Amino acid sequence: MQITVEQVLAKLRKLADPEKIAFKKKKFGVVSQNALGVYHKDLKVLAKEYGHQKELGLALYDTGIYEGKLLCSKLLRPKDVTKELAEKWVKDFDNWEICDSFCMGLVAKSSLALDRIQEWTGRKKEFEKRAAFATMAAYCMADKKAANSVYEAFLPIIKKAATDNRLYVKKAVNWALRSIGKRNIDLNKKAIKTANEILKIEDKAAQWIAKDALRELEKEGVNILDYPRAIYRKD
Repeated sequence: MQITVEQVLAKLRKLADPEKIAFKKKKFGVVSQNALGVYHKDLKVLAKEYGHQKELGLALYDTGIYEGKLLCSKLLRPKDVTKELAEKWVKDFDNWEICDSFCMGLVAKSSLALDRIQEWTGRKKEFEKRAAFATMAAYCMADKKAANSVYEAFLPIIKKAATDNRLYVKKAVNWALRSIGKRNIDLNKKAIKTANEILKIEDKAAQWIAKDALRELEKEGVNILDYPRAIYRKD
């Protein structure tokens, strides 16, 4: 379906509701610039209608309108991600919603995932650093065939970042640790071991990350997956 940027923006403006901007800020902590006030679920409907359209997505991003940027993350394919685009996006992230939309939907599923994780873990800005751990968390499901060694290499990075007290960094670090611990039974044990090591660190963020992760990873009936299935599901 061919559609112009102007036509998409017209649809977005019809859906616009300034009260939604205030609600998302109060309820979810999403502070966005140049926003119209359109919920994520409505953007998903539009994305399904339009299908994958790289040029349209990139053009929408360049409008600077918040919902146009979010829609871009749904119109591109992971194979469209380049280092230049990923770097353009990450420097623009100013809240968890847009950060996670691009990291989960595109970067983690792209061939650049591991490269970007390594690069972004060293970043100073809150949402650039969050991007590393959001991508890491999503990669636990994005690559179902990756060896345990890939995820084991993430654990020292998580431990090192555990003292970052910024809300959206520590939440993503915790998310990554829990995601690794639910990939398979062996990684569950290693993630629990790392959480217990983090628990020994005298730091408020580290304590929260460790306790929350252990609460989930050690609870009875925790949903542990079986990836890679060539090893963990031999039936």
